Amino acid sequence: MINPYRPPSGPPKRPSQYKDFSATELYCPRCRKAVPVRSRLLLVLPQGDQYEYRCAFCGESLGTKIDKGSSFRGVLR
Repeated sequence: MINPYRPPSGPPKRPSQYKDFSATELYCPRCRKAVPVRSRLLLVLPQGDQYEYRCAFCGESLGTKIDKGSSFRGVLR
C-alpha cells in the first residue's frame, strides 16, 4: 500500500543544463560536407525569433531555428 502522506520517490529533478543550442556546423548538400554556418534573424514572431542558418561558403540555406527566449519580443509589445 502506498503511503498518501509521503511523496512518490524517484530520481530528483535537476535543472536543465542545455536550454538552447546554436549550430556551428551543418551538412551542406551543395558543398557535400559539414561547413560552418552563419545565422541571421529572419522573422520576429509571437512565439519567438526565427533564425536562418546559411552555409558560410556558398550561402545555401541549411535550416531554421526559433529562439523562444529572445529580447526582440519586448520591442513589439
